[in-house]
Amino acid sequence: MTGKDVSIKLVSRQNDGNSKEESELISTGLYEPTETGYRISYEESEATGFEGSITTLETDGCRKVTMTRTGAVESNLVVEMGTKQHCVYGTPYGDFMVGITAKSIRSDLDENGGLLFFHYVIDVNSSYIGDFEITIEVKAANVVA
Repeated sequence: MTGKDVSIKLVSRQNDGNSKEESELISTGLYEPTETGYRISYEESEATGFEGSITTLETDGCRKVTMTRTGAVESNLVVEMGTKQHCVYGTPYGDFMVGITAKSIRSDLDENGGLLFFHYVIDVNSSYIGDFEITIEVKAANVVA
């Protein structure tokens, strides 16, 4: 199977211990298998604050999710069970070195799409920044939700 066009619904939840924030993005993208899982790519929009960037999520079963953003803002986050990762997180305001600790990863992705959920904690210089939960629903582009 080569890459196919899909409809993507991404829900992001952030909690910094004081306030909670939730955002939802519905987009089209490209979905394709890899040696160890699946790759989901989509263009960011003005609504996310990363307009002009392309985000790619690559799964390795329920063990690891790698999120790479290229374009106007660049970052590379690795969420891996059992391992704290140190990654560069790019924002419109500058780049930060962050620590990423995975709390959980669940994936039922198959050749037709499915759900990917991952929960991780970000820290900067060992200071807690927040908990982040991402839920991504992937469907064939011609399937009406």
